[in-house]
Amino acid sequence: MRKSPRLNQAKRKSRDSVSENALEVTGLCFGDIKKELTRGRWTCEQLVQHYLNKINEGSHLNAFISVLRERALIKANAIDEKIASNKSGKLAGLIIALKDNLALKGEKLTCGSHILENFISPYNATVVRKLESEDAIIIGKTNMDEFAMGSSNENSYFGPANNPADSSRVPGGSSGGSCVSVAADMGTAALGSDTGGSIRQPAAFCGVVGLKPTYGRVSRFGLVAFASSLDQIGPISKTVEDAALLLEVISGHDERDATSAPVPVSEFSKIFRKDVEGFKIGLPKEYFARGLDAEVRKSIEKTIGLLKESGAVFLDIELPHTDYAIATYYVLANAEASSNLARFDGVRYGFRANEAMNLQEMYMQTRNQGFGEEVKRRIMLGTYVLSAGYYEAYYQKAQKVRTLIKQDFERAFQRCDCLLTPTAPTTAFKLGEKLNNPLTMYLSDIYTVSVNLAGLPAISVPCGFDSSNLPIGVQVIGKHFDEEKVLRVGDFIEKNL
Repeated sequence: MRKSPRLNQAKRKSRDSVSENALEVTGLCFGDIKKELTRGRWTCEQLVQHYLNKINEGSHLNAFISVLRERALIKANAIDEKIASNKSGKLAGLIIALKDNLALKGEKLTCGSHILENFISPYNATVVRKLESEDAIIIGKTNMDEFAMGSSNENSYFGPANNPADSSRVPGGSSGGSCVSVAADMGTAALGSDTGGSIRQPAAFCGVVGLKPTYGRVSRFGLVAFASSLDQIGPISKTVEDAALLLEVISGHDERDATSAPVPVSEFSKIFRKDVEGFKIGLPKEYFARGLDAEVRKSIEKTIGLLKESGAVFLDIELPHTDYAIATYYVLANAEASSNLARFDGVRYGFRANEAMNLQEMYMQTRNQGFGEEVKRRIMLGTYVLSAGYYEAYYQKAQKVRTLIKQDFERAFQRCDCLLTPTAPTTAFKLGEKLNNPLTMYLSDIYTVSVNLAGLPAISVPCGFDSSNLPIGVQVIGKHFDEEKVLRVGDFIEKNL
């Protein structure tokens, strides 16, 4: 097909000034990039090449498990044609990375695990289909804690990802690679999954925006399950507006996911440029107690001051069952993990131990060699709490406490529009610092797990830096399917702090 003069001119400009324009892309959000694409200043091919160069330059950060160079460049050329003929989708020019537990047809789907190291996905996740239908370009699959089990990205079979702010520190987890890719300008945005904070906590550690939608808002079809009643896919981006646009695209009911909610999808990308005057924002006292780092507290208090000056009304509230959230989460999540990961047995797909003498031995050796230490720990704990004699004492009791936690939030939202809390109790910690103490590691999610237990939407937005110049995140929590208020408050903080 004969290319248009406009496209040919843009291609020549791309070849003649790649280095110059690549520098101008750094740090830009999608809205700014799309303006330049529309003007013909850049092409999608040039953008992809820019980000491929950034991935290569930042290889020491270990953000990617697979880089889809040829696939991305072919897609970029096709979308350049669409842009030239004014037929492109709303995400044309968005270069996005996928956490490697999301299915992309014809590409590896490792979940950060040896047991799926060479597994090729035979189909696309629903979110992938929706992204590509709007002309997003997928540039790679990102590093993650094995099967999304971790808070530091140190549990990956492919080695830990490193924080761009300080490569001696963790990026958070389990969506660490996705957050690193955005923070280090290796793409415009990324998708992650959030089971107990796995989007929001690494977003806070890396200084980017991370949104966990309401449970059921986004289809989980094509997401490899960790804990099915807790998992939710969400966007990671440089700005709240970019996160809103991505949410708008990937949301909606899906018949292939029984937990997908038949709830209308708002035009989230059009809700901005509004103030927060009159918003009632709750401050849960349990989230500001002992254990919160002094510098994190100072940044959150500064954010509160900004919102007060802008007309928001703050209320002190209580979430009395917060102390039980971590224990409840790890009983339920591990129980569901034990069930979900039973399918990885060396028979149907994935790695298989070859030296076994019989079927039972093959099962045992495959799972022992294929899973990492943290995954095996959680499978054993989950199997224990589901076993006869312990089911009522642990699993059933945890389900009852989960209901109480959900009711705490329901009472709070009778008084306020949203809640504001720290995202994490500290900034990014050193690599290896908590690796040998699982309980200390689990406490990194103290402010995020309750949101998953209650199925609520929440966003982490950068709100400052500590004395070591490490990013700090503030969390905004909303009512079920009220992402609009969460996004508005997050956007106001981002634009005015």
